[in-house]
Parts: sequence; C-alpha cells; structure tokens
Amino acid sequence: AVQGWAETSDVPADEIARRFEDAGVAALIYTDIARDGLLKGLNMEATIALADAVSIPVIASGGLASLADVEALLEPRAHKLAGAITGRALYDGRLDPGAALALVAGRG
Repeated sequence: AVQGWAETSDVPADEIARRFEDAGVAALIYTDIARDGLLKGLNMEATIALADAVSIPVIASGGLASLADVEALLEPRAHKLAGAITGRALYDGRLDPGAALALVAGRG
C-alpha cells in the first residue's frame, strides 16, 4: 500500500522488494499494515518470506507487542531479519525495552 496506506497495489510485496533491491536500496522495512498499531504480533511468515526473496536486510514492523514477539525474532527461521520496530507497545507499557534488550543480549 502507498499514500499513507490508503492506496493498495496488485504488485506482490516480494516483487516490489526485488525492484528496490535492484535499484540499490540498502535495506527494507516490511510493515504488515493489517497489524500495525493493533498489538496482534508480527506476521512472521510474510516477513520471513520477504527476507528470503531478497539479499538486502529486512526489518520487521507492524504488530510487535510482547516479549514473545521478540523471542519469535530470535528463532532460527528468522535469522535473515535485521531487526524490528515497535511503537505502541512501548507507549502503553506492554513491552519493557530493558527486558527486550536483555532477552536479545542473552541470546547473542
């Protein structure tokens, strides 16, 4: 989707990602707009599929709401993801950034 997510496209996300990669973009942020701000958890399957379709880093966004979501990012199947973005979960206190960082540091 474009124009503030108001206009959708028939072009698959992986095709758009490859176009950006071919144009020299250094990294991508993949936001599942159906989950963004709703605290429903990341769409790991779609995000991992996109990361598998390109060789540039992919950052997950949209839905990260808990330490369980952070743990999912640390699973072997998510090894190609370069990071994640969260917002609302921090604002409303559902995700403690210190606990999330400790979890990541403990697995590194």
